[in-house]
Amino acid sequence: MSSVKLNPLQDKPVLDPPEKLRLLEQIQQWGKELGFSQIGVASVDLTHAEQGLINWLSEGFHGEMQYMQTHGLKRARPAELVPGTLSVITARMNYLPRNTSTVDGYWLTQELSRLERKDEGVVSVYARGRDYHKVMRQRLDRLAQKIQESVGRLGYRVFTDSAPVLEVELGVQSGLGWRGKHTLLLNRDSGSMFFLGEIYINLLLEPTPKQEAHCGTCNACLDVCPTGAITKPYVVDARKCISYLTIEHQGSIPLELRRKIGNHIYGCDDCQTVCPWNKYAQPTELEDFDVRDELIFGVKNFPKSDQLINRGGKLVDYFSWTEDEFDLNTRGTAIRRIGHERWLRNIAVAMGNALASYYSQNLSQSNIKNHLPLSNVEIGEIEQSLHGRLNHPSSLVVEHVKWALSQKDSVSQPAQTP
Repeated sequence: MSSVKLNPLQDKPVLDPPEKLRLLEQIQQWGKELGFSQIGVASVDLTHAEQGLINWLSEGFHGEMQYMQTHGLKRARPAELVPGTLSVITARMNYLPRNTSTVDGYWLTQELSRLERKDEGVVSVYARGRDYHKVMRQRLDRLAQKIQESVGRLGYRVFTDSAPVLEVELGVQSGLGWRGKHTLLLNRDSGSMFFLGEIYINLLLEPTPKQEAHCGTCNACLDVCPTGAITKPYVVDARKCISYLTIEHQGSIPLELRRKIGNHIYGCDDCQTVCPWNKYAQPTELEDFDVRDELIFGVKNFPKSDQLINRGGKLVDYFSWTEDEFDLNTRGTAIRRIGHERWLRNIAVAMGNALASYYSQNLSQSNIKNHLPLSNVEIGEIEQSLHGRLNHPSSLVVEHVKWALSQKDSVSQPAQTP
């Protein structure tokens, strides 16, 4: 978040309508040059969103994210959050890695297939490269500085998922897209695979046109959510969301939700990978979001042959990282902020789910192809790896390791290895 303070209202820049239009066109051009996919402008009037925010908070759907409640309705009142704000410049930035194959939705098929390989850990796509907070914030600040240089005295403040800002609602009001039933912003040309950011300014600009919603009767995101976190269209109970559980939640993962997490170890993209609009998702132009080998393959310098390119990191590889290795491998990424302890917690749950999957299925030749069964060797490696963490100094890690090992005995029928 930028430290630059807005100028007092009486010191605000004043432009006539033609000047505002020319400035907006210039801002959009600068935004494109800085790697943004789209730039819009929203007004500061979000009163229509206040009741929904009140209801969501009163239900406790924000879980442990107390910062969402601390600022109250300032989230829906930009001019109260940052006094002097007259307009909000909104921006979105695509984050699919540059080498992503989007032809015929191939990347979606690839991501869905990762969920079937139970011995691999799935890291959310957005977190496989550089921390987006840093990338977005730096580029938004550069854009704001360009505006400041153009109009003279200008006050501004930059945000990107870093303060009590209703980012999706501002995106809707500025025409960056519409709110999908999973509550994420959707765009006809880019799906939902992009980051959002804002610049609060003390310059009054005309809002850009809104987009119509195009979800129709589709409920794919609601139907696929493993934990039922999307309680109804446009409402998410964060306490059940896998992204929240693996990233924001600091304690023990609720027992009733562990089996539903599958092999997600950081975040979850399920509601996005089934969304029909994401067949139009576009790769980024920035190398910042290129995949780091150690985050997708578990190790550096992975041999990316044609046969192995779509494989992911093995749970046992991720689980073997020491704290120093975790810090090194996740340096500069969004993953690092959860820390080594929660990293191990998440992976232990995924390992337990791998054991449960292995020991509960009597695989036949007809379903082997679909379920990608684990071998005795792979299961043995997982069990051995878990046993190796039973003496970990963290009680949180040990609890989840013990639960994982207990999944072998939680099923009555051991699997038959082909």
